[in-house]
Amino acid sequence: MTLHPVVSAVTDRIRERSRKEREAYLRRMDEMAQRERGADRMGCANVAHAFAALPANDKLKVVAERAPNIAIVSSYNDMLSAHAPYAGFPEVIKDEARRHGATAQVAGGVPAMCDGVTQGTASMELSLFSRDVIAQATAISLSHDVFDAALMLGICDKIVPGMLIGALHFGFLPTVFVPGGPMPSGLTNQEKAKARELAAQGKLGRAELLEAEQKSYHSPGTCTFYGTANSNQMLMEAMGLHVPDSAFVNPQDGLREQLTREAVRTALSITRGRRFTPIARLVDERSIVNALVALLATGGSTNHTIHWVAVARAAGIRIDWDDFAQLSAVVPLLARIYPNGQADVNGFQAAGGPAYVIRELLDAGLMHEDVFTVREAGLREYTREPGVHEGRLQWRDVGPSRDSEVLRPAGEPFSATGGLKLLEGNLGRAIIKVSSVPADRHLIEAPARVFDSQDALLRAFGAGELEAACRENGTGGLVCVVRWQGPRANGMPELHKLTPPLAVLQGEGWRVALVTDGRMSGASGKVPAAIHVSPEAASGGPLARVRDGDLVRLDADAGTLQVLVPDAQWQARSPAAMPSEQAERNGFDLGRELFAGFRRHALTAEEGACAWV
Repeated sequence: MTLHPVVSAVTDRIRERSRKEREAYLRRMDEMAQRERGADRMGCANVAHAFAALPANDKLKVVAERAPNIAIVSSYNDMLSAHAPYAGFPEVIKDEARRHGATAQVAGGVPAMCDGVTQGTASMELSLFSRDVIAQATAISLSHDVFDAALMLGICDKIVPGMLIGALHFGFLPTVFVPGGPMPSGLTNQEKAKARELAAQGKLGRAELLEAEQKSYHSPGTCTFYGTANSNQMLMEAMGLHVPDSAFVNPQDGLREQLTREAVRTALSITRGRRFTPIARLVDERSIVNALVALLATGGSTNHTIHWVAVARAAGIRIDWDDFAQLSAVVPLLARIYPNGQADVNGFQAAGGPAYVIRELLDAGLMHEDVFTVREAGLREYTREPGVHEGRLQWRDVGPSRDSEVLRPAGEPFSATGGLKLLEGNLGRAIIKVSSVPADRHLIEAPARVFDSQDALLRAFGAGELEAACRENGTGGLVCVVRWQGPRANGMPELHKLTPPLAVLQGEGWRVALVTDGRMSGASGKVPAAIHVSPEAASGGPLARVRDGDLVRLDADAGTLQVLVPDAQWQARSPAAMPSEQAERNGFDLGRELFAGFRRHALTAEEGACAWV
């Protein structure tokens, strides 16, 4: 199939834009790959320290027999459902490595925080920067430099991007990502969302709300909605960094262990010799574009308009929001997964999952097929689904969609476009996800109500002020502007707590929208939200000039975000200063003072909000 001209043009533009940095990056990685292996290169004391804890047989293999040594970098902890399944993975990996004459060591762990736990709390202001801490922890884990390959055990929001950034800084190593899988389905996401809206209206008590939440989040595995965590897994499949179609197999399924063992065999197959494939060569501009296309085709998380910019940068590749927007205009929406549909990720997998999506995109010329993956057969192998047949792990063609309400072919999509739009205007540049926003809400023009924090908006809603404003302003609507939420202001927390109250207002018939320099959860949905507004207010961005009552126009179809104030008046306005109580609040409490340097040095959201550049 001929590659779509827009996909080709975007890829060419990224390649040309990145040429100098990419060439320098590959040069460094090639030089590192050509060194002697660590156990031969290092001093005797260094080698003795590195392998002192290994069983004698393993020590003999790695030192005397020069066997491959695999690094295991894990996000395991036992308080978070997504990471708890990783507890037993290292022993399985070591056993499989030994069966193939190799060794494996747990090189290190990375922190894993859960945005579901920290939503609306002070700890959320550490969330985005935890990605860069994870990248640093991955680098520290690999810095002992005695490894021939790496397995990355990570799954959730910042963990996979952080591990991938760290792995790309050690891009001379072949690397395979190992998923843990989603929890089985519990209370439906629709019922959970309804419970939250009723609670926001005061119609459901805490005990009843807690019961609903616990029925939704109920066992080991990732959450079942298609937020950032599960979007990560789709992107890993599209980039060829997983064992094919291993993303959404439940932790309790016996197939999960077989796929983990296959990850070991896969890593060993690309470690030396003819198929040596370090991750630096695998992650190129084509695989980055493939990831973006898969994100758009499945209605994935808006957080990746930040994270994948940072991932690409780690590989010497520069992408921006124009690339997302131009791809979104031609990539059809093939999946309906909550919050963009009724099904959860288990329903998505049952309907055909990543294998179906990748096949449809390849056949439609919307993905690059001529890319490296961790598998010899290339990306086409990712269009097949695994199973155990006659005691052996085997793959077979995914076939047609098994549920047309969840997955559709590229020729009959749910929407002709990917649903992610770039907004531009005198309020800056922003991202909006419209795949689940009703078509009659793509254009909102209403007076602004300006808030300096998430809590301030929630208090106003609780006091009935937002509904009163909608009644009184003559437009039947309201644009809530929440500023001082960008990377340099307070670490760019997700503002997911705003979804229920705004959804309540919209459900009552009011025309409401959110405009913010903060993030929304990967599960944000039906309320129009212009997010990641750049430059942010704390850097003197336009949101610092907005005042209560200013008429704001958000037009997702036209791609505009404007305050309708005469230009001379607008330019004459001095930007507001961050309120002192907001600045003080962001300084101390729950360790936020440790991240002051991250806030000072963070790039813009469109540049990946990186604090390590």
